[in-house]
Amino acid sequence: MADFFEIDYFDVETEKSGDAIAIRYEVMGQVLVHLVDGGYQATGPSIVANINKYYGVNRIDHLVVTHCDRDHTGGLAHVLENMEVGCLWMLRPWEFADDLLPRFATYSDVGRLRSRLRGIYSNLKELETIATRRGIPILNPFQGVQIGAFTVLAPTRARYLDLIVDSDKTPESVEEAEATATDRIHWLLVDLAKKAASLVAGAWNDEYFPADGTSCENEMSVVQSAVIAGKKIVLTGDAGRGALAEAADYADAIGFGLPGVDRVQIPHHGSRRNVSTELLDRWFGQRLAAQPAAGSETFSAIVSSAKADPDHPRNAVVRAFMHRGAKVVATESQHIRDSGGDAPVRAGWAAVTPATYPPTLEE
Repeated sequence: MADFFEIDYFDVETEKSGDAIAIRYEVMGQVLVHLVDGGYQATGPSIVANINKYYGVNRIDHLVVTHCDRDHTGGLAHVLENMEVGCLWMLRPWEFADDLLPRFATYSDVGRLRSRLRGIYSNLKELETIATRRGIPILNPFQGVQIGAFTVLAPTRARYLDLIVDSDKTPESVEEAEATATDRIHWLLVDLAKKAASLVAGAWNDEYFPADGTSCENEMSVVQSAVIAGKKIVLTGDAGRGALAEAADYADAIGFGLPGVDRVQIPHHGSRRNVSTELLDRWFGQRLAAQPAAGSETFSAIVSSAKADPDHPRNAVVRAFMHRGAKVVATESQHIRDSGGDAPVRAGWAAVTPATYPPTLEE
C-alpha cells in the first residue's frame, strides 16, 4: 500500500469545547498510530473504541499531550489504562524544578517547588503516575524532536520555562490568588468582559483580532508538522501567537515551506486571541481578493468545537481562514475523518458540510 493518512477529530461535545485527535498513517511501509490529546473524561472510551474498530489495533505508538488543560487531558487516563502505548510525549513542569528554582523568590528548596508544581498540574501528574506504573516511557516534546513522521515545531525548552514562570498557575501566582479572594473575583470579571463581544457586519477581507493574547498554558502547546502522502499537516493544540510565531520560524529553518499548508487544526477551538492577520499571512498566504467558489478551496482547516459552546469558533477566525482559501469544517457534535493518499475506505461515512462564510465578526 502507498503512503496514506487518516485523521480522526473526535466530537468532544460538552458545554465547552475540547480536543482529541487520532491519526493512523503509513510512510515507507511503516504504519503508526498517533494520538494527540484526549478531550474530557467521557472522551476516553470513544477514543479506544474508534482505534480498535477502524485502525484494527489496541496500540498507540505515540501519545502526545499538547498542554495541561483538562479539555485536552481528561480522557487520557482511560486511554493509558486500556491500551498499549509505545511512548507518552508530555511536558511536566516539575521535571525542570532545578532550573526554575532561582526564578521563584519565595522558594529555596527544590523539593518543595517540585511538589508544589505537581499539585498545581495535578492532571499531568495523574497521567505520569499511570504511565510509570504501566512502564510507558515519558519523553519531552520540545522543538526539533521527531515523533514518528511528525516534527515538533514548538515550544523550545527556553520558552517553555519562561511560560511556566509567567503563568497564572505558577506557585507564587497561585499563592497570591489564594491569599486575596477580591483579586480572584476581579480577574474573573475581567475574563468575562473579554469574552463578551458584539457582532458587527463585515465585508469580505475585513479582519479584527484583539491585542491581548491567550494564556501561558495555551502558549505551551506542542505544535507538530508532518508531510505524509505529499500533504503538509499541522496540528496546533491551543497554541497562541507566540507559539505559532516560534513554530513558523522553525518551519522556515527546516524547509517546511511557508506559506502553504494542506491540513491544519485551527488553534484553541477557533479563539480569536490565538491568531492574528500577520501570523495567518505567514502561515497561509495573503488574503484573497474575492471569495473562492465552493469546491475550489486550497486547504482544509478543522476546528474542534462543541455545538453547545457559544464562544467557539469565533466568526472572526472562521472568516480569516476562508480569506486565505480554506475550507473550514467544525466538529460541532460530529466525528470528522480526514484522509489522504491511499487511505482505507470507511463504509457508511459521508462528506461533511463545510462552514459558510459568516457575514459578521466580533467587534
